[in-house]
Amino acid sequence: SCLQDGKEKEGNMIFEKIENLAKKKEITIAALEKELGFGNATIRGWRESYPTVDKLKKVADYFGVSVDYFLE
Repeated sequence: SCLQDGKEKEGNMIFEKIENLAKKKEITIAALEKELGFGNATIRGWRESYPTVDKLKKVADYFGVSVDYFLE
């Protein structure tokens, strides 16, 4: 289960960073999903799993950050 713990933590980091950016922009995660044309709860699902690169890129572009920002 150690491997999984590490993996989940990394997934959580991406979600946390998106959450922080959304708070600064005063947009909810649900509104952000709608804005980017994602399915309902797509981003919230990233707490447990990894986003695809193209979806993460859309989020990065929306907030004006690089994809690397979410991965570091």
